[in-house]
Amino acid sequence: MPADLRSLMAEPAFLLTPLAAVDDAALDAPLAWAHNSDLPDPTPWLEPGGLLLTDGAPFLPPHNADADHYVSRLVALGVRALGVSVGILLERVPPELVSACAQHGLPLIEVSRRTPFMGVIKAVSDATAADERARLERSLLAQRRVARAALRPDGLSAILRELERALETWVALFDAAGALVLVTETKGIPAALEEPVRAATTAALARRRAAAARVSLGGVGEVTLQTLGQHENLRGVLAVGISSETFDRASQDLVDSVIALASISLEQSSTLDSARRRLRSGILELLAAGVTDVAGDTVKHLWGRLPAAPLRVARLAVLDAEQRLDSHPLIPALEVLAEKRPGALFFAEQGDHVVAVFRDGDDAGLFAAAAPHHPTGGVSSPVEWDQFAVALVEARRAGDRASARHPIVFFDELADAGILGHLEQTRAHEVARHMLLPLADDPELRRVLEVWLAHNGSWGTAAAALGIHRHTLRSRVDGAAERLGLDLDQFGGRAELWNALRLTSD
Repeated sequence: MPADLRSLMAEPAFLLTPLAAVDDAALDAPLAWAHNSDLPDPTPWLEPGGLLLTDGAPFLPPHNADADHYVSRLVALGVRALGVSVGILLERVPPELVSACAQHGLPLIEVSRRTPFMGVIKAVSDATAADERARLERSLLAQRRVARAALRPDGLSAILRELERALETWVALFDAAGALVLVTETKGIPAALEEPVRAATTAALARRRAAAARVSLGGVGEVTLQTLGQHENLRGVLAVGISSETFDRASQDLVDSVIALASISLEQSSTLDSARRRLRSGILELLAAGVTDVAGDTVKHLWGRLPAAPLRVARLAVLDAEQRLDSHPLIPALEVLAEKRPGALFFAEQGDHVVAVFRDGDDAGLFAAAAPHHPTGGVSSPVEWDQFAVALVEARRAGDRASARHPIVFFDELADAGILGHLEQTRAHEVARHMLLPLADDPELRRVLEVWLAHNGSWGTAAAALGIHRHTLRSRVDGAAERLGLDLDQFGGRAELWNALRLTSD
């Protein structure tokens, strides 16, 4: 470990005496260096974290340094302590210097004339070098352990456990969907940090690019975040709790090694992932062809069982101009969902769409995972497995009705809306408005037709409701039929007029 004031003052050969009470924090703070200087202002040549030694020349002619200014500059730089030799130039430490050190909180040490500055400097330097060697040895040992852990069947989990032990901190892994991956025998994120770490992880994944960042968590700690996977195809985020006292260059080197091993592991699995995607698509074709038994047995051996009936089929488009489906973050997110709940969700790629199958009433987190990617598409009505092909068609037809206003359309909604609702979804009201243009200049005639049709074409009751003679009503309806080119004596003509009036009603 590096030298500190406590260890230096405990060395009998140095004869160091504190001139005021020094708290434990100052006694135990590591010293990065020790150096002597007789300049009235040595700060331009110093760095923070060390012990400055002087024989008192700055406070004698011709310098006559102001003690308060001298001490305040040392404190502003971050010097940990000041040692003043007595019995050479000074018989005693100047009282104004003692007062300035007390006022600014700088530990002041009296150094005996028999104590060579070089001895103190060498002791600090040797301790620093020994600490650096020890850190390097620990880092090399930790890296060897991490490399051996990577060869285990649970390589990635074993690597994370070794990293946590080596750094004596917490380590967490998040998947592509931003969910925490549970790794056995690890400390886990402290409760006070869990929410801010999750938020920082979500932000890192949302940027969709490989990156490393050190994030302050609002005074409750710091964390370093490193994405896993290739650019635009992120597989997760590694989060490591850090503190400025323990997280040094060797620690960062170890984290970098873990990231490299984890990334290699993930890239080596990319071929397997591609094969899995093709296999899922093949199983989807079997299901669409009605070969449910073979498809179910294949899924059972690889991922668990297929979702139980009654089931729904969703067909979603999640593409944008810059994102291919095979590299879209939704795919690994669905992989995570399927692994977490075997038998609750099956999905596969079909052209430019993702087809997902889930039990009616339990989407297994599908829509929550897809929501950040703003999908559009359709969902079938509940069906049994022997009607899977029908459900696939329903999902496609419902998806054809999707729009920016209604991005996800359920086939049930189309059925509940009836034929008229279906026509409204297809913008048939534009056709209806064009068909009724001959009546545009006669709103009263439109009202007459609406009342007549509302009374099932009954001349007497409709005329009474309008307050006109039924012959007048007949004349007006015949005139409308001529304008519109419809035979309103036939049911088909009346139905067409009724639909047009409904579709264009305000």
